[in-house]
Parts: sequence; C-alpha cells; structure tokens
Amino acid sequence: MDDSEDLLSIGAFARRVGLAPSALRFYDDCGMLRPAQVDAVTGYRRYAAGQAARAVRLRRLREAGLPLVDAAVVLDGREDAARDVLRAHLERTRRTADAARAVVEGLLREAVGGSLSGRSWARARVGGAELASAVRQVAPAVATGASRKKYPPLGCVLLELVDGEVRLVATDRYRLAVRVLRPAEFEGGPRQVLIGAETARNLAEWAVRQVAVDVECADDCANDGVGVRLRGEADCREVMESAGRRQGGQAAEVFPDYRLMLEGLESGRHRVIVDRLALRDAVAGRARVVSLSTAAGDDAGGGAGGRSESVVSRETAPGPTAEQAGPMAEEQALEVSGGGREPVLLRMVRTGPGLRIAFDPAVLVPALEAGVGPDVVLESVSADRPVVVRSADQGSFTTLVMPVRETETKD
Repeated sequence: MDDSEDLLSIGAFARRVGLAPSALRFYDDCGMLRPAQVDAVTGYRRYAAGQAARAVRLRRLREAGLPLVDAAVVLDGREDAARDVLRAHLERTRRTADAARAVVEGLLREAVGGSLSGRSWARARVGGAELASAVRQVAPAVATGASRKKYPPLGCVLLELVDGEVRLVATDRYRLAVRVLRPAEFEGGPRQVLIGAETARNLAEWAVRQVAVDVECADDCANDGVGVRLRGEADCREVMESAGRRQGGQAAEVFPDYRLMLEGLESGRHRVIVDRLALRDAVAGRARVVSLSTAAGDDAGGGAGGRSESVVSRETAPGPTAEQAGPMAEEQALEVSGGGREPVLLRMVRTGPGLRIAFDPAVLVPALEAGVGPDVVLESVSADRPVVVRSADQGSFTTLVMPVRETETKD
C-alpha cells in the first residue's frame, strides 16, 4: 500500500513546523528527526503530519540554545532527567544574559551625528545588534604584528555589499572568517570597502545600540574621502578612505579572494559535529599544538561511509580522560590530545572516515569562541587542507582554520 499521499514533502513540512529544509536534513543526519519515508531512487525525504509536534518542540529547544544531546534528553529521556537538563540550561542562560547586559551597558555612549549628500551609494539595512555581532565574530581573524605590517590589507575587515547580502570577511592567512548578513532592504552595489580592525570594532560598539543600521558604501567618484557610512535612527558614523579604501566598486588594496579559499572545502570528506564550548574548553590551555582524532576504532561502525552518533552535553564537558573512558567510549569519541595536558574525549556525530588532524590552539580557540549556536561542525578534505569550522544548523558564519603538521605534536 502506498501511503505517500498522506506524507508531506520536506518543503511543506519545513513551512509547517518553522524549520529550514537544511535544518531538517541536519536533524535526519543526527537521528533527532528521521523522515517517515525516503525515496530509494531520488533520496527525497517525506514527513508525516504526526511528526510536526516533535519537530516544533525540537525547534523551540534549539532556539533556546540547547545542545543536541540535551535536546535529545528532553525529547526522549526520562522526565526527571529532562527537568534537570532544562534547569541547568536555564541557569546557564541567566548567567549569559547577565554578562551580555553588563557588556552592552558598558558600550553605551553619546553618539556623534553626521550628514552626507550628493553621492551615489549602495545601501543595505541590517539589524544593529546583528551587525555588531558580525564584526566581533570576524575581527579575531584580522592579522596583527609583523603580518599586518608586511601586508596591510590583512589588518582590515572587508565589508562587501553583493548579491543582496552584506558580508564581513577577515583573514590572517592562518584562518579565514566570513559572516553573511541578509538585509531587510538592499539596493545598488556591488561594493567593497576595507575597514581597519580598530575602526570596525568602534563601529560595532556604536551599532549595538541601534535597532537598525543602513550600511551605505560610496561609489568611486567621491572626493570627500568617505568610503562607507553607517546610518542609525538619529545619527551616523563615517569611515574615511584612510581606513576604508575602494576603487571601481572593489577594495583598492588587494584583499585575498576568500571565495577561492573556500572553494571545494564546504563539502569535506570528513565531518564531525561536537559541542562547541566543550571542544573549546578541551583545547584551551594547551601549549603548542593540539591533535584532534576520530580514527581510533571509529571505522568499525561503517568504514568510509560510517557514522558515529553520539554528542557531548555541556554539563559533562570536557568529559573523561582516555584512560577513564575505556575502549567503547574511545570508539565513539573525538579525542583531544597534546599540548601538555591529558587527553580528553568528547562524544560526537561523525560522517566519513576517521581522521587525525593537528591545530595551533591559539588559532582554533578564537574560531570556536566566535561561533554561533551550541554545536560546531568541522569539515575537512584531508589532514593537510584547511578545515571549515561552522555552526551545525546556522550557516551564516563560517571560519576556515589551517591545520599544522601532525609531527609537531610529538613532545
């Protein structure tokens, strides 16, 4: 009997429950929300109307910031365990909100207005807090010291208005951070402007107090030196060409082509999903080089196409040491080792074959701290190629981190 007529396509189900199709695919991969039917030929997913309640509850849990493992406990665990997880998360969010409130109050200051006229501008309207967050996410990837002195464009944040999007990009050649904002309004373009790192941070301090910000980039026939203007509700900020350079719609000083750097890396052969803050805590404080390994015993569950489906709760992070966990846990874990500390095991979701890869903690930790959401995805083509670090279910922020030689982990 064919029940397909009673099922919903992934698009129709996504609209019903308020989740993007990409999020539904992700939750299928993780085993959190399997489709009722998958076409054996086309691979199309179809969902039953009765799955909507679980999908909506999962969406609400993720919107509240719960990691996957905690959401799984609430959805499928014992009632007392679910209550414990929710209480712990509530306390954690209270502490986070208090810290954020203190930061915002510290950033409030008197605004200085300004006006411009007679210019041709490309314009995009974005949320002020969203723009400030984007700057803070990419700014850690800006080059400093000798690298910045040798190649000044790397000491800047690239602001780009193109294809109906606002993009902020920074790189020091060891990592690349890209944040994409989707504006409520967009006209003109394309435009590129290089903004000095300190100037960008000051703009973020101003933008966080604005409900909405009009980002306006000038054309290349200007003679008053203003390259970009941020207009708030009652005032604006202007960036002069000494900090922001543009020419012919593009940054005058040569900024690396970030699109080429990302090309071919977004669908890596190796893919690991793990609690972002648990991984950060496991890596932080290690000296020199840290090694991440999924290879030990992992391929027993399915070879090159296998998947190990476990994730870590932040309440249990950073987890047991390798000696305490035993062989079974080792088979299902991401091992973080090296750098003068005991190995730590973090339970994970993995697709593809096992991999051992090494990083400089000083590069990896800021990438994890700048991330969005409770879970992080690490995608890699091979151990000697850049690793894509991004949110598991929020695709607007991506970081590219260069690995280091595995031999450097030897003490």
